[in-house]
Amino acid sequence: MPAAHGPVVLPDAGPLIALAYADALDLLLKPGWPVRIVDMVLHEVTRNDTPTSAKIGAWVAERSIPIESTRTFAHYCDAQAESLSQVRKANLGEIAVQEAMNALALAAPGTTGVFLFEDHKIARPSFLLPDNCRKVSTRAWLLFLEGKGWIDSAADIERAAISNGRSFSRLRFPR
Repeated sequence: MPAAHGPVVLPDAGPLIALAYADALDLLLKPGWPVRIVDMVLHEVTRNDTPTSAKIGAWVAERSIPIESTRTFAHYCDAQAESLSQVRKANLGEIAVQEAMNALALAAPGTTGVFLFEDHKIARPSFLLPDNCRKVSTRAWLLFLEGKGWIDSAADIERAAISNGRSFSRLRFPR
């Protein structure tokens, strides 16, 4: 039975895209924990027309998923408005998630933040999060849901994403 209160889930772009390919975005909601989308991450996954961009945008709107505002995204928008020709885009989603996790740690120190990711760089110990936050790969998330009996098969979700065109991360558990 999903918990009424618990950790806060913040997915990076990779898990959103993988779950969208599998038509399984609602699996983020399975534990009953609040899900928040970081503004820069939402922008990254919806700014271009991709096979999943409209699906993710619609899911966020339909489920009324709260958007976490960050200074990272505000700075990015300001730079875009100033028409700076070389606005940095690389890794801004991850930086914004770190910012959101740090804000969560300061605002609600007893709350656990769960950062879902697929990028191997994030699995490295050098990608720092506050002590109350956990890095969880998409595959580990699916195995967690399977272990709790909330889905029948993590492998089925992974296969659905792959068969619909997603190159699924090979990460099992972060270090």
